[in-house]
Amino acid sequence: MNPFSYVTATDPAAARALAAEGAKYLAGGTNLVDLMREGIETPERLVDIGRLPLAGIEDLPGGGLRIGALARNTRVAADRRVRDRYPLLSQAIVNGASPQLRNRATVGGNLLQRTRCGYFYDRHSACGKREPGAGCDALDGFNRMHAVLGAGESCIAVHPSDMCVALAALDAVVNIAGRDPVPLVDFHLLPGDTPHVETVLRPGELVTSIDLPPVPPGHSAYLKVRDRASYAFALVSVAVATHLEDGRASRVRVALGGVAPKPWRAYEAERLLTGTSLDDHLIDRAAELALADARPREHNAFKPELARRLIRRALKGALS
Repeated sequence: MNPFSYVTATDPAAARALAAEGAKYLAGGTNLVDLMREGIETPERLVDIGRLPLAGIEDLPGGGLRIGALARNTRVAADRRVRDRYPLLSQAIVNGASPQLRNRATVGGNLLQRTRCGYFYDRHSACGKREPGAGCDALDGFNRMHAVLGAGESCIAVHPSDMCVALAALDAVVNIAGRDPVPLVDFHLLPGDTPHVETVLRPGELVTSIDLPPVPPGHSAYLKVRDRASYAFALVSVAVATHLEDGRASRVRVALGGVAPKPWRAYEAERLLTGTSLDDHLIDRAAELALADARPREHNAFKPELARRLIRRALKGALS
């Protein structure tokens, strides 16, 4: 591990001033510390933000909810307002990690966690996310866990978060100190030619909270397929939220995890289903649309069909 300095921030403004180029914020540390041990992250300075007043969960006017960036995942999943109004988020968080990790991990850290691609962690492999311009050994390597949507020749790693998939389906907004809020669906970036640039954050910027807009009552579900029943990253996951009025869907949200470099919204599928009665035929068509642009690799050709089946299962739950 390379030498680094450690400082504690007492307020958000001080944190931003301390987080100069080469610095990293430290909250729960469940991902960053591992990356430092492996020599993937080599910050010159750690700015401990764990004491900042950013752990609250508060109601917003109109029925929304603001979740502080330092709120622990366990607390968010257990909060009565989250469970009653946003059960999709609670389900995703509980599916995402063991109780020990959820007790330590923060909402902001979950949002900013980095991929678990094996080639990213292996410093002897080519990885443009770890070393800009190095290429991507996963393209022709063992790519069973990798992306089938939104990727390119520079990187096919997937975003690992379960929580973010639910937030995408809930139209969440990310609040950043000193700038305008950013919709969650725009916060993470596709790799393009710069796979090492993963979010819209500029150096030193600090996520302060996430806002959830009011959601009309309806059906929601988070489904996840993984290699083992205990905690593991998703092969494919899906978050859906629907609201029916007079037997027709006035609101449909479909988000996918485990298939793309960022939480993936299936906009074409949503447009097809909005205003309809969500019958089996339309749901089948929507599932096909959601994966129409899929480009699987040698070892993950099963993912598009697995994703289609999860979408069908989740949406048909709205009819039961």
